[in-house]
Amino acid sequence: MRIPRLVKIGFFGLLISGGFGVAYAQDLDKNAPPPADGSVGMKRDVKLSPDEQLKAADAVLGRIDNASNTVRKQLEQARAQRDVVKSLCLNDKLTQIDVAARSGKDRREALRQAAARQDSELATHEYTILMVLKDRVDQLIAEANQCIGEEAGFVGETKVTVTIDPNLPREDPAQYPENPIISVPPSCASCVQ
Repeated sequence: MRIPRLVKIGFFGLLISGGFGVAYAQDLDKNAPPPADGSVGMKRDVKLSPDEQLKAADAVLGRIDNASNTVRKQLEQARAQRDVVKSLCLNDKLTQIDVAARSGKDRREALRQAAARQDSELATHEYTILMVLKDRVDQLIAEANQCIGEEAGFVGETKVTVTIDPNLPREDPAQYPENPIISVPPSCASCVQ
């Protein structure tokens, strides 16, 4: 099986550009020390005590509740306007925010228990998850504000204009002639036995 030359060139070009991309990414910051624990920098640095984390968690849960109320009001308005598309979009976002709120309340309770046991590592873990939930809710609010309704798809009255080509024949080609000419196909001389 032969591989077309263009495919070969594209494949090698992809390999070369990928190699340069990796080399460039590695050369960006040579002076930065590598993480001691072998992670790739995705960890959040939390310097709060468990009690401060509890206060921040309460603020996060309040923010999530406010987001839920805001999207719920937007959904009620869309339903009052009978805007099905916007209602579906907002309902989806509200459902996701409500799931994040329930998960946040569970994480806040786990954070409270970890703080009571003075388990700062578990408290930091629960607090980090709460911060991720907060970020997700912020993203959901932005998506909810971008839900587009049906009326945005139409910009004014719809008017249909029909133009008939004057070069078309006047008779209706859908009617068949009453007496069509039917010719009998010639017989096959070699078929007759």
